[in-house]
Amino acid sequence: MTERFDRALGALAGVALGDAMGMPAQTLPRAQIRAAYGRITDFIDPFPDHPVSHGLRAAQVTDDTEQTLLLADLLLENPDGFDDHRWARALLDWEADVRARGLRDLLGPSSKAALDALLAGTPASETGRGGTTNGAAMRIAPVGIACHSQDIEALVAKVAEACRVTHATREAIAAASAVAMAVSCGIDGADFEAALPAAREAARIGGTRGYPVGEEDMAGRIARAVEAADSGGEEALLRAAGNSVASRESVAAAFGIVRLAQGDPWQAALLAANFGDDTDTIGAIACAMAGACAGIDAFPADKLAQVTEANGLQLGPVAQGLLELRAQRASG
Repeated sequence: MTERFDRALGALAGVALGDAMGMPAQTLPRAQIRAAYGRITDFIDPFPDHPVSHGLRAAQVTDDTEQTLLLADLLLENPDGFDDHRWARALLDWEADVRARGLRDLLGPSSKAALDALLAGTPASETGRGGTTNGAAMRIAPVGIACHSQDIEALVAKVAEACRVTHATREAIAAASAVAMAVSCGIDGADFEAALPAAREAARIGGTRGYPVGEEDMAGRIARAVEAADSGGEEALLRAAGNSVASRESVAAAFGIVRLAQGDPWQAALLAANFGDDTDTIGAIACAMAGACAGIDAFPADKLAQVTEANGLQLGPVAQGLLELRAQRASG
């Protein structure tokens, strides 16, 4: 494998592994996670009648991974643009399939409100004006793989396109831009520490796009989260960042968790799974960045095989296709 393919595959595998590790704990306060599971140290089944993860089994993924792959498909099918209505239809079809499978992990609040508005006739340019949650950041890794880190404006523009229908706010675009840039820097060979300044700059630029709603300084939130991780560990990070579905909390927390894990994807997954509240999304984001910056060989082979087999994932062709799109953009 080339190094870029190794890292692109690491980013996609990171989404799945972090998502699956956090699945049994999602939406639960930290105290309830401890009461139900102790300290999560491996893939486990959710407890019976879990409010969101009921029906899933150990190592299975949630909306984070499935929507990441939906976005990757859309990028590959339409490399020169972004079809808002096709994206909306893909998300709605995905939710219908989730319901048909008898699962409860449906569209998040921002995405659902935006798609309902689109169907009611609201222009796609306006449907995402209230979306500040982390639905955009959780699925943005394919944009980071497909866009060069050297052209930060182009990367942020592509992120904003992907956010437009559901999360067209400065907070969401800034957060998703930071994640996409960390992934893109990893594809270009950077480790997580080297990727951090570019990720914060992408957040700063992303914070000038979209509707002026939500957090005004996502770059600062990320910096403070990383500093808290350095100074006080997991508890300090939780106090500084938070762990809710808000982009300003969960995305900042994901950056801090990668710092706590010293860039190790599996350690990041373990930390995220026990972090409380939006554990699957925090894990998916953190491990996507760690995987891109460390490569697929940084993952425990047995854990990677378990999550791949449990979900029937075929990530290699997706990674290769996104890298080809990246190369086309460079030659263009």
